[in-house]
Amino acid sequence: MRSIAKAVSYRITGTVVTFFLALIVTRKLELAVQIGLAEPVIKLAVFYGHERLWSMIKFGRRHPPDYQI
Repeated sequence: MRSIAKAVSYRITGTVVTFFLALIVTRKLELAVQIGLAEPVIKLAVFYGHERLWSMIKFGRRHPPDYQI
């Protein structure tokens, strides 16, 4: 539970930071809200794609032995 709470709080913090950064840069509340809402969705999709790509790469994986006693 602690790891889940930590991950959620980190994601919320990142989204809030993105929102305020967008607000500072654009000086437009509506645009900053749109960026703030789009950011977690886009990052989730990118993370999923990144994980799927890495699941196809054999680098660093240990292979089980052909037989085991």
